[in-house]
Amino acid sequence: MTNIPTNIPNASPLPAPGDKIPEEFALEVRKLAHDLGNALEIIVQTSYLLSTAELKQPASDWLRMLDSGVQKALDINLSLRSYIKNHTAE
Repeated sequence: MTNIPTNIPNASPLPAPGDKIPEEFALEVRKLAHDLGNALEIIVQTSYLLSTAELKQPASDWLRMLDSGVQKALDINLSLRSYIKNHTAE
């Protein structure tokens, strides 16, 4: 089960289980999810590099906050990609 947010302003209603998303729409969302993944990868790598440095307080706390936020964004992106895959014609 995916956790796609349903409270997005001006969003169209989600398709019912079993309904399929139009391929043109799915293709565009896949492209956006791919681009988002690329952008997140830069943040992940930068976060890793920062974790190898000896950070003083409060910078080490900020790095933990960054890592937490990045992980949530990666999880949302994966959920989005899975949702599109599961709701498009094969």
